[in-house]
Amino acid sequence: MAVVEATVQLSRETVDRMREELRALKVDGWLLFNFLGSNPIAGELLGLPAMTRRYFVWIPAEGEPVALTHRIEQQPWTGWIGENWPYSSWRELESRLAQLLAGNPRVAMEYAPGDAVPYVDRVPGGVIEMVRTTGAEVVTSADLVSAFYARWTPEGLASHHRAATVVYETAHTAFRMIADAIRHDKRITEWEVRRWIADEFARRGIVVGADSIVGVNGNAANPHYAPSADKHSEIKRGDLVLIDLYGKEGGVEAIYADQTWMGYAGEQVPERIAEIFAAVRDARLAAIDLVRRRWDAGAPVAGYEADDASRNVIAERGWGDAFIHRTGHSIDRQLHGSGPNIDNLESRDTRRLITGIGFSVEPGIYLPGDVGFRSEVDVYMGPDGPEVTTPEPQTEVYALLSDPRFA
Repeated sequence: MAVVEATVQLSRETVDRMREELRALKVDGWLLFNFLGSNPIAGELLGLPAMTRRYFVWIPAEGEPVALTHRIEQQPWTGWIGENWPYSSWRELESRLAQLLAGNPRVAMEYAPGDAVPYVDRVPGGVIEMVRTTGAEVVTSADLVSAFYARWTPEGLASHHRAATVVYETAHTAFRMIADAIRHDKRITEWEVRRWIADEFARRGIVVGADSIVGVNGNAANPHYAPSADKHSEIKRGDLVLIDLYGKEGGVEAIYADQTWMGYAGEQVPERIAEIFAAVRDARLAAIDLVRRRWDAGAPVAGYEADDASRNVIAERGWGDAFIHRTGHSIDRQLHGSGPNIDNLESRDTRRLITGIGFSVEPGIYLPGDVGFRSEVDVYMGPDGPEVTTPEPQTEVYALLSDPRFA
């Protein structure tokens, strides 16, 4: 039988802030459910690892929080700030749940109608049915997840800025290495650059989830291309090179940095390549500009709206069918976080871009068998509005053999 030695961590201060948000949303309470780590949002909010028995935690808009826990897994609830209702049988669990939710018609859970936001849709359908049987209406906790799970702490923000600097410098050093090899007629491959990036990240403290995509020409037209020891291409003079790299420091609150850069292995970037990249760059700028304008106007903005702003630019330039993924993803302690995505393609993310959350903006144009383009920066919604945390965002494809930065 597995033993869980951790103890629950949820402060009274956090619960009080949750209550305020619940009242603002006109929701009676937040019902957290977890089983075997199926809902990492609940696990991280409570500070608990996966457990072998189901548990519920009820955070009401009014009143004390209540944990509904199995009798053989009581140690993790030592120090719990609310009431603890133990159960053993499934009959007792369902009876206790009905008692817990009596008179509370609107219950927020990690649920998204129609799976509209998969990053929030964590609670199994059978559990939703169980809750509905009590007479409660289940509503999505999406805005609560943004406010209490996806928000960056000050420590997390500081770690992100450090990681962003390392990622930026590593990408540019990789381009310098490519340029040097080509100038001296030395063979260099995508795989060698990917391995070097991994070593450089480890040396500089980017040790969690650290990796990269290094792709030339048609390989870059596959957004999730991954060169390997057995399958990779040589980087040659005249090639277009995409480097997408990401990772974070160690530590509980550390936040990822995720960036994409593009270089041309020659003296002058061909007009066609410059033109297509300009569409990607302008699409990136359009999304960020919309968020900034809404912030300045004191108006809300949702992820899907920023996606539309970006996607419209690429469509107007004639490349709409080649932009095959969302404009950006949430970033938090996970690379693809649980906050709002910049998305009106893969899903319609109606969640507001609120203060304290972060996300990538990374439009792309992919022409299979030819070339692929992407430009990616990270954005943090700070107290003064959106802040692009990526140093010196790229405005044009680097000409690696003539740009003095890569000499």
